[in-house]
Amino acid sequence: MSNFDHTKYRPFTPVRLTDRQWPDRTLDQAPIWCSVDLRDGNQALVDPMTVAQKKRLFALLVKIGFKQIEVGFPAASQPDFDFVRELIEENLIPDDVTIQVLTQAREHLIDRTIEALQGAKKAIIHVYNSTSTVQRERVFRMSRAEIIAIAVEGVKMVKERVAQHPDTDWRLEYSPESFTGTELDFAVEICDAVVQAWGPTPEKKIILNLPATVEMSTPNVFADQIEWFCRHIQQRELIEISLHTHNDRGCGIAAAELGLMAGADRVEGTLMGNGERTGNMDVITLAMNFYSQGVDPQLYLAEVDEIIEVVEACTQIPTHPRHPYIGELVYTAFSGSHQDAIKKCLSQQSAEEGWQVAYLPIDPQDLGRSYEAVIRINSQSGKGGVAYVLEADYGLQLPRWLQIEVARAVQAKTEALARELKREEIWQTFAEQYLATEQQAHLISYKLERSDRDQLEAVIQHQGEHFTLKGEGKGALHTLTQALSKRLGQAIEISEFSEHALTQGSAAQAVTYIQLSLGETRFVGVAISEDTVAANLNAVLAALSPALAQQRELVAAD
Repeated sequence: MSNFDHTKYRPFTPVRLTDRQWPDRTLDQAPIWCSVDLRDGNQALVDPMTVAQKKRLFALLVKIGFKQIEVGFPAASQPDFDFVRELIEENLIPDDVTIQVLTQAREHLIDRTIEALQGAKKAIIHVYNSTSTVQRERVFRMSRAEIIAIAVEGVKMVKERVAQHPDTDWRLEYSPESFTGTELDFAVEICDAVVQAWGPTPEKKIILNLPATVEMSTPNVFADQIEWFCRHIQQRELIEISLHTHNDRGCGIAAAELGLMAGADRVEGTLMGNGERTGNMDVITLAMNFYSQGVDPQLYLAEVDEIIEVVEACTQIPTHPRHPYIGELVYTAFSGSHQDAIKKCLSQQSAEEGWQVAYLPIDPQDLGRSYEAVIRINSQSGKGGVAYVLEADYGLQLPRWLQIEVARAVQAKTEALARELKREEIWQTFAEQYLATEQQAHLISYKLERSDRDQLEAVIQHQGEHFTLKGEGKGALHTLTQALSKRLGQAIEISEFSEHALTQGSAAQAVTYIQLSLGETRFVGVAISEDTVAANLNAVLAALSPALAQQRELVAAD
């Protein structure tokens, strides 16, 4: 039999909650946030952060707007203890920020924790002990009563010791570790005992943190667990229900959202989801989920590149390019149909209306990203993406008929190089094919006299030689094409014409795009000039340069 044997696993037992209320609720306000980057996230690192790195990350968390920050497990290691002391002694904690520290419910660890917090203005002591069935029966070999006694005695020890330091504003957080693997009635029983031992007040509530230490079920079952707990816990009005979800099943964020819908008040997580095993709940993603629904997340995430830089420097963990909201490529479209839709939506988006852009759930500029990265060009890209880049970076508003032709040229180049094209390479591809080159005919000078029949005299340079064209007609374009028709011996018909200003001001430039036919052959020309008439005439000459070259070859052969 293969080692890959699913029969050794058992499905998670669902919660009997036939009248569940959470599915009908919506999230219309941000939760109380607590960052655990400096403790839970730090414990997950191969090389834990130095004190200097921790201080840098702490400063970032304060800047983002966290009001509760778990800064370590000071009784577990000297670096954690030293870091907590430096925060306090160097007065690095703003008055509106509360630091939180973790400790097991053991006397010597509690004493060391209180020592680390001496002089703090506000502090949360986070006490925990494991309550799950498997831990009770197979690790500790203890009864429910014995596990409850550990929690209650630990809380009483904390209460006695903090009473000796009245200058600090103390709060208690208790976690029944491995809540998801704990029988719900027992989770309520032990938490009721802890609440009774601590004695919270409406002004200073106790925090009951319900951690998915291991994610064991689908998010809807976790939400059922939270709703059941909230219904059955005593003195609910004196309690903040907190969530601490992990990502073992890849659903840590969804579980937190549904848990909030089920009645929780607070969430713990880390920036970008760093944490043990598959990680913690990703605070940035959850906060941006609120933001995308028009709810103020109460966190400042507009300078996301700075956040990424600091977190990567402190954790040595790179950010995935497809990380929700903040990855390098999450707002980038390579697909031609996506690019076309984005381009059209952006051109119609106004500041007065709600954000409505296809494929972009939020405006990248809200996170400090530019539109330059929205559309990038590879062999999967189409006309809309190429047109967007040329307009956004170079001001060219390609008509649709030309977009198709330019896209083909760009695609051919990406396929030949087997890679993405940089934006300047897209411009170079366009310029090489359509703008003035040594092979193209162009104006040296022209004289246009306006009357019922306009008179044009143009001096042309082509392949090192000058010649003069004279003609008459209705407008400069018609006059030039009439003169060229005589020279080439075939009628010229203009099928497409488009022009627009390329720049503003006294030295503004104009660009002309033209498609014309000479007999059965179609030609395209593009020209840019500060003189609108010159741009029109040069576009015609650029288009017909191959025909003029062929005529010279025929004359030379004769």
